[in-house]
Amino acid sequence: MIFEYSKWDNHQIEQMLIQMGLKNLLNYLLIKTSGNVDKAFQLLEKIAQQMGMFSKEDIENLKKELLKNEMIQNVNGVTKLTTRGEQQIRDSALEMMFSSLKKDVTGHHSTPQEGIGTDLLSESRAYEFGDSLEKIDFLTTINNSFKRSGVGDFNLSEEDLAIYEAEHKTSCATVIMVDISHSMILYGEDRITPAKQVALAMAGLIKKKYPKDSLNVIVFGDNAKEIPLEKLPYIQVGPYHTNTKAGLEMASEILRKKKNTNKQIFMITDGKPSCVNIGGRLYKNPFGLDQRIVNMTLNEAADCKRKKIVISTFMVAQDPYLVQFIEDLTEINKGRAYYSNLDNLGQYVLVDFLKNRRRKLS
Repeated sequence: MIFEYSKWDNHQIEQMLIQMGLKNLLNYLLIKTSGNVDKAFQLLEKIAQQMGMFSKEDIENLKKELLKNEMIQNVNGVTKLTTRGEQQIRDSALEMMFSSLKKDVTGHHSTPQEGIGTDLLSESRAYEFGDSLEKIDFLTTINNSFKRSGVGDFNLSEEDLAIYEAEHKTSCATVIMVDISHSMILYGEDRITPAKQVALAMAGLIKKKYPKDSLNVIVFGDNAKEIPLEKLPYIQVGPYHTNTKAGLEMASEILRKKKNTNKQIFMITDGKPSCVNIGGRLYKNPFGLDQRIVNMTLNEAADCKRKKIVISTFMVAQDPYLVQFIEDLTEINKGRAYYSNLDNLGQYVLVDFLKNRRRKLS
C-alpha cells in the first residue's frame, strides 16, 4: 500500500472542519424545516450571524459543494433535495444518534442461537457429519492435527476437522409510526423534530444494515396514512387530533401481509389518543383521556398481541395520566414502553431496537 504525504495545511484543515460542522447543522435544520432547503439555508445564515461561527463564504461554498455533488438542485428557482440528498439526511441522523450511544452497544442483528446462516463467527467447533466443508476452520484444523500427531508426522483425520459456527439470522418486518398531531408542537415545544430524527435514524439503520428486512412508515393524526420512506424528512405537524387506533390498525394490516417471522411496530408519540373513527365519522375529544377512545385504542393493541405483533412505544412527554395510558397499552400488548425527554429520545429508541434484534420476538 502506498501513502502520499503532503505538507500540513492549517487553513485547509480548518476549512474541512468548518464544512463538517456546517453539514451537520444543515442536516438538522433540513429535518426541522421538513426538507425546505432555502429556509434551512436562511436559518443557517441567521445562526452564523448570531453566533459568529461561520462566514457567508463558508455557507456559499457548502451550497456550491452540495449542488456539485447533486445533493440539492434548483428547480424553477426553488432549491430542493435530490434522492441522494434525502439519503444523506438519513445517514446523518443515523450517525448523530449512534454518536450518543454507549460504547458497549454494538447492535447485532441476530438471535443468540447458533445455526445455519451466511455469516461465520470467529468461534469454531468439531466437525459433525453433514456440516458444509465450505465452513472449515483450516487454522484450527491444522493445529488439531499437530497436537495429535506432532509436527514431524503430519497427517489429517476427521477428528481434526473444525468448523466455523454460523449465526442464525432473523428477518423482521417493521412499521415506524410517527405522531403528527398538533400536540407535537403544543405550547411552543418542538417534539416533532427529534421524533423525525429518530425515525430517520431507525430507517437508515434498517436500510443500511438489514437491507432484506421489510420497512414501512406511517404518520397518524386525525387518520393514518402510509408514506414512502423518501417523504419522511418532509412530514409536518398539522391541525390534527391523535388517532392512535387508526395508526395501529393500519400498521397491523401492513404487517399481516408480511411473511417475516418477526413483526413489530415502533410508535413515536406524545401518548395521548384523542380521536377514533366511528361509523364513518371522526369522534374526537381533546380534553383529557376519553374512555371510549382509550378502550378502542387498547382493543387494537390487544389485537396486535393476538397477531404476535410487538408494539414499542416511545413517549416524548411524561404527564402522569399519559404515562399510565401507555403502561396500560404496553401491558395488554406485552410490548415495551420508554419514557424519555427530547434530548435522549434517539438514544433510547436505537438502543431498544438493537437489543430487540438479538432475539426472536414472541
